[in-house]
Amino acid sequence: QVQLEESGGGLVQAGGSLRLSCVFSGRAFFSYSMGWFRQAPGKEHEFVAAGTSRGDRIYYADSVKGRFTFSRDGAQNTVTLQMNNLNPEDTAVYYCAALAGTYSSSTYYYRRDIYDYWGQGTQVTVSS
Repeated sequence: QVQLEESGGGLVQAGGSLRLSCVFSGRAFFSYSMGWFRQAPGKEHEFVAAGTSRGDRIYYADSVKGRFTFSRDGAQNTVTLQMNNLNPEDTAVYYCAALAGTYSSSTYYYRRDIYDYWGQGTQVTVSS
């Protein structure tokens, strides 16, 4: 029933900015918590950011805190990841994920296996 589609990836120079979007196709958008993960070449999946369904809590990985901003647009059923001051270590395929409901503990949002739906990913490449 739920489908996710990421867009906005591309090639940018170090220090530049990029904005990723994830379109949520389905019912009850605000019943889902949303997350972003990424996978760089030769590395494991890595948590990036997440926001609870009620919008009262947002979590960021330490590596992106202060540079990335998570937001949700209910009118268009989309979530946005604004990425500023990018560096080559941010190069990866970025994935959008959806979770039905909300967990009280922040630690759960770092785990891939708690999310119910995933997008196909969008490539982000940062050159030096």
